[in-house]
Amino acid sequence: MPSSNKISICLISLLTFTIFLQTPFAFAANPLSYYCINPQNFTAGTPYELNLNQLTGLLDYLTQPSGYAQASISQQVYGLGLCRGDVSSFDCLTCISEAGIEARKLCPGNKGAVIWYDNCMFKYLDQNFFGQIDKSVVVSLLNVNNITNNQDLFKQRNSELLGNLSQEASISSKRYARGEIAIDENTTIYGLAQCTRDLSSYDCKKCLDDQIYNNLPQEKIGGRVLGGSCNVRYEVYPFLKL
Repeated sequence: MPSSNKISICLISLLTFTIFLQTPFAFAANPLSYYCINPQNFTAGTPYELNLNQLTGLLDYLTQPSGYAQASISQQVYGLGLCRGDVSSFDCLTCISEAGIEARKLCPGNKGAVIWYDNCMFKYLDQNFFGQIDKSVVVSLLNVNNITNNQDLFKQRNSELLGNLSQEASISSKRYARGEIAIDENTTIYGLAQCTRDLSSYDCKKCLDDQIYNNLPQEKIGGRVLGGSCNVRYEVYPFLKL
């Protein structure tokens, strides 16, 4: 657990206020998906809402430098922010700030939610979920078209690429890997694999392998799987920032 959990309420409130003043509001991308995790609701003005407000502002502040943060407030609300491994610090802050706001809008009064954007994910819950693979939700976003040429070779190389990225991400300190593999002179597959950094190396690979081999058809032109603990994506065009 990060030392941020021990930050005083006064400092958290100050950080929340500071982020509110500094957060850019030009970000208008739509979320890829979201899920309201907990059917239990909280009432406006209760300690849970106040703690959630503080957590949201704190994660805005903590996620930006390294692209990941986890924290809890008063052992009532737990949350994390994760940015895609290739995005800039500015784009990370912008995305996490928007994600925290939108998750609350889309799951009003709910004690748990997870939301995904192209650049980040944001998650909170009234229970300690750190260090556990989240199997509560899997979202598959697939291109409707199948590869038409060399389909068997495409699937073989795609599986090879994603399997390698799963291994690389699991042993990376950032739990992130990117790569590409050529099929022929006209086709290259680009991919990424990423876990939340609260997972152990073993659990990261387990989470990614489950997404790759059970939830992601590999004969499509492109696709991605979003989860509460890990995500995988591949395309036949370069989609990552340099």
